Amino acid sequence: MLVRVSHSEGRTSLADYRSALTTRAARRPVVASLLARLPIAMIGISALLYVQRETGSFAAAGLVSAGSLVGVSVGAVVQGRLIDRFGPTRPLLVVALFSALSMAALVTAIESHAATPVLVALGAVTGLSEPMVGSASRALWTRLLPPGGARNAAFSYEAISMEVFFILGPGVAGLLVLAPWAGTGLVLGVALQFTGAVLFALSPAVRAWGPSSTSSGSLLGALASPGMRTLALAALGFGVVIGFVEVAVPASATEAGSPSFGGLLLSAWSLSSVAFGVAYSLRPWPRQLGQRLPALLGGFGALVALLAWPSSLWGLALMMLLAGALITPQSTAHSAAIELVAPEGTAAEAFGWVLTAVTLGLAAGQSVSGYLVEHAGPSTAFLAASVAGLVLAAAVWLLRGTVRPAVATTAPAPALVGAGH
Repeated sequence: MLVRVSHSEGRTSLADYRSALTTRAARRPVVASLLARLPIAMIGISALLYVQRETGSFAAAGLVSAGSLVGVSVGAVVQGRLIDRFGPTRPLLVVALFSALSMAALVTAIESHAATPVLVALGAVTGLSEPMVGSASRALWTRLLPPGGARNAAFSYEAISMEVFFILGPGVAGLLVLAPWAGTGLVLGVALQFTGAVLFALSPAVRAWGPSSTSSGSLLGALASPGMRTLALAALGFGVVIGFVEVAVPASATEAGSPSFGGLLLSAWSLSSVAFGVAYSLRPWPRQLGQRLPALLGGFGALVALLAWPSSLWGLALMMLLAGALITPQSTAHSAAIELVAPEGTAAEAFGWVLTAVTLGLAAGQSVSGYLVEHAGPSTAFLAASVAGLVLAAAVWLLRGTVRPAVATTAPAPALVGAGH
């Protein structure tokens, strides 16, 4: 039996970023994954704004968005396990095709003003079939790079690049919802995602990742590790807080008479997230991941409470810049923790569980926030988000001792041929 030694407290240098991103075998999948993941935030916000515009209800839009996120939460784990077992190429190609077909069905239902339960069900199907390029991309780095600073930088890059997409996505969605057809952003996003997923799946480094005979030996898979379950709880809290805000911010903009400003506001807090995230990855604190996870979540919850204070959209934008500083540090901490606590042979599935936890949190937060916005106003939703984040941070703090190296029963996956510079 082999106990892994952790190399992953998450500290990096700028040279590590350069080393990771110039790895020869990584170049094509990096570009393809950028294209596939670019519209992730754009699709979610576009769908929410599209449904709201067609139905006139933020509550209905929140339910459809939540249904999609529940689908993503299931699909992330199922696809992650399939990717670990069979390699990414075949699962991603099949799912990409199914995703395009299911999204066409959702658009048709929205245009025909189908009942809300029908929209929610179709939203769940589209979420289930969203290609999990992010899980495969993150897991691919463990095959391209040895443990150490460059791999940590690659994980940090994955989190930071996602925040860049969350800067661009909501703003683009907010603008495209004003196009002659409100579904423009949704269709454009799906087209980009489909193209990127196919190109990623067919890139040489990804195709070289063949079927694996290793398994975690448990029906729970990656969740067999207690530390993995604690990480999932931290990711759940992260998603809950963001879910509340993603509904309350557009509602605040609509109340102020500037509905298109909602997407731009959501981009605002990602601006500070990326800037602070890069600096934080150079010297993360607390150094111990078991303490870092609850500290970052608790700080995030406390800062989100400030969003209830401003009386203008400009004031809200300023507070979002402040609160957003702790988004990317949490994402990078989650990636670093996966490297520490996930059993060997479950890299894609482990990332899938983190994504599942985040999306379940988003679904819960958006559903409750939609109700609170309509019955008590956006300020109440912001305060509820803060309370939820602080409570879940306290629970993660109590479980911090479980965040330690997992016990593995299999050898690490060999590096891919041609992974050098």
